[in-house]
Amino acid sequence: MQSGDLLTTKEAAEVLRVSHWTISAWLSQGKLQRTKVGGRTMINRADLATVIEVGGKSRMRTRRRVDSDAA
Repeated sequence: MQSGDLLTTKEAAEVLRVSHWTISAWLSQGKLQRTKVGGRTMINRADLATVIEVGGKSRMRTRRRVDSDAA
């Protein structure tokens, strides 16, 4: 991972066109993974693509739905 692959929460909010508070909520809910760099919370750019694909839905919920569909 290169440093250009990491975004601040503010930058991530701008990319996704959501508020900083939405990013904070998604981090707390596990919808986004955080990477700590020093004391700063950073978000991997690739994780934003995943959030865009699932529309802000939790990856765990998506996984459970897929698992229950297979049963």
